[in-house]
Amino acid sequence: MRVHEYQAKAILARHGVPVPSGEVAFTPAEAGEIASRLGGGPVVVKAQIHAGGRGKGGGVKLAKSREEAEALAAQMIGMTLVTRQTGRAGRLVQRVLVETGVHIAREVYLSLVLDRAAGKPLMMASAAGGMDIEEVAATTPEKIVKVHIEPGVGLAPFAARRLGFGIGLDAVQVGKFVTIATALYDAFVTTDASLIEINPLLVTTEGDLLALDAKMDFDDNALYRHPEIRDLRDLGEEDPLEIEASKFSINYIRLDGNIGCMVNGAGLAMATMDIIKLAGGEPANFLDVGGGANAEQIRNAFKILMSDKKVKAVLINIFGGILRCDVLAKGVVAAVQELGVPVPIVIRMEGTNVDEGKRLLRESGMNFTTADSMDEAATKVVKLTN
Repeated sequence: MRVHEYQAKAILARHGVPVPSGEVAFTPAEAGEIASRLGGGPVVVKAQIHAGGRGKGGGVKLAKSREEAEALAAQMIGMTLVTRQTGRAGRLVQRVLVETGVHIAREVYLSLVLDRAAGKPLMMASAAGGMDIEEVAATTPEKIVKVHIEPGVGLAPFAARRLGFGIGLDAVQVGKFVTIATALYDAFVTTDASLIEINPLLVTTEGDLLALDAKMDFDDNALYRHPEIRDLRDLGEEDPLEIEASKFSINYIRLDGNIGCMVNGAGLAMATMDIIKLAGGEPANFLDVGGGANAEQIRNAFKILMSDKKVKAVLINIFGGILRCDVLAKGVVAAVQELGVPVPIVIRMEGTNVDEGKRLLRESGMNFTTADSMDEAATKVVKLTN
């Protein structure tokens, strides 16, 4: 789960990360009032959506007065903001963050993420703050300094100092950087976060360090421990089909293709999408019904797939373990009969009771296309789509 910038900053501030003074506004009038409360000087008006690149899209602007802050908020609230991360459809802006303007000396980058390959949190810093970290990694990877953190030990001060000096901070600034990095790790562990990114971490002309921007993602599986964070969820920032899928414990992410995928297991789902692309097709989604899915869950998965009007064919790729192949076959037949699925369906299954599952499909009287391998299934579904 992701939260807005102003929410992430409030969480980080509670853990000791310094942030600029600011408040969220839902109307232009509120934005003007906040600008006045912040002292009437220059303020920054920032559109709040779950995507980066807002400044390039016109979603971050400087206001020199209350009136200008109110006018900028009026422009932003209700606009569809398009950035590189939103896609062509963009995101509707429903609130803005109004913050005190600060004097910028330089911008650096700081983040904390779970490195699954290493099984440890990874803290990264870069002198190239304000830029997309992916671009920095691709063009100047030497500008990224990394430190793995031992979970049982925590962030050691010498490791934080290594990051600070590695991005060119002076001795005084490094002391402040260590405090911020330590607070960041505390917030990461305490909230069960999966990502914290501060880009940029600002060095002011006065020598202070401030989190000028902040992103936080949280582990969905741990939200039951954090109802105060779960309540921050903004459904308006999420795809309606993804919200619907979450009600049935189905992992679903909409993509841009036209071949719907129904798979059990995240790894198999990723491999299925890859093999569709290798066959010349484009997957319309990631959909993992889970290892213990039943006929009802299969029906709900089909409803979600068919709600995406771009889907022209469906590939079902199942390895029968906990979810037996005969249970899958019964669920597919019942779902297609009930929903009247109008697109071709290719089914490849292996595992427990596979022969019984194939028999049920053959005797259903429906025009299913079956395949014995992933290659064959992908080739067939791409051909049917075209």
